[in-house]
Amino acid sequence: RSATAFSRSILPRAAYSLSFGFLSSFTLSVSPVRTLSVSASLSTTHHDPSSTPTPSNKTNTISRWKPMCLYYTHGMCTMLDDPAHLEKFNHTCSEELSVDVAELKNKRSQAFDYFLVLDLEGKVEILEFPVVLVDAKTLNVVDLFHRFVRPSKMTEQRINEYIEGKYGNLGVDRVWHDTAIPFEEVLQNFEDWLTQHHLWGKEQGGHLDRAAFVTCGNWDVKTKIPQQCTVSKMKLPPYFMEWINLKDVYLNFYKRRATGMMTMMRELQLPLLGSHHLGIDDAKNISRILQRMLADGALIQLTARRHSPEKVEFLFENRIR
Repeated sequence: RSATAFSRSILPRAAYSLSFGFLSSFTLSVSPVRTLSVSASLSTTHHDPSSTPTPSNKTNTISRWKPMCLYYTHGMCTMLDDPAHLEKFNHTCSEELSVDVAELKNKRSQAFDYFLVLDLEGKVEILEFPVVLVDAKTLNVVDLFHRFVRPSKMTEQRINEYIEGKYGNLGVDRVWHDTAIPFEEVLQNFEDWLTQHHLWGKEQGGHLDRAAFVTCGNWDVKTKIPQQCTVSKMKLPPYFMEWINLKDVYLNFYKRRATGMMTMMRELQLPLLGSHHLGIDDAKNISRILQRMLADGALIQLTARRHSPEKVEFLFENRIR
């Protein structure tokens, strides 16, 4: 990436300044199993357009949030030897999304070793493809995959309008333009990433090994990915044949309906961290919901299976419709 692009990326952007207050220690009552004591500190800061707020989910710990360098999530940060940059921006989410071992006493064995928390952005075409890899045993985040996606069927003028409307107010339109790649390249990068973590391989028939996608709703895997594959003239990859809709598991475990991420976070008394509808932040917040449910003793099971591109079987009788 050119030096000009990087110099632009570190300019302040008023549109992406988020102010946070402080959250004092409080007790969270979580039905049906236990209460969880949490304290967190959110610092007031002005954010660079190359970054997004990174959540701090470690219980009983007060820590200062730092924005995450989105060039780093794309493997394009050239400032890793700059102390000032490292002080200002976060380059990992593992520590911020770590879980206190003391909170795991209600955790139960799961059918999967890993969960792939996916939250797509983009209604016309996919614009953002973030995945958070969560260890089912430790509940900690193992890794993060994040790519911005460039539409394949739009004019440059329409793309610019689309991105300005979607990401302009979040201040990440600049980094989107610098890093976005076509969907087929995103999936190739993603398959390489899955292979590195030994979760997928063509020799295994193309299905996930010991892992499952977790989404907040059915739209991401049921609807949008097949639509994007059609637009991109690709065959639907076999690892998108089954998934876990966390809303259905939430309904059956807590015995109450939650129509979306914000409702689940409110009911579990988890503060929203980052920007809602920025995919990477939503994926992290959904991961925090997943971590809480696992710690509370929920069994995270498959909720949907695709038998063909058009035919999907829903596995829970009691589910969000």
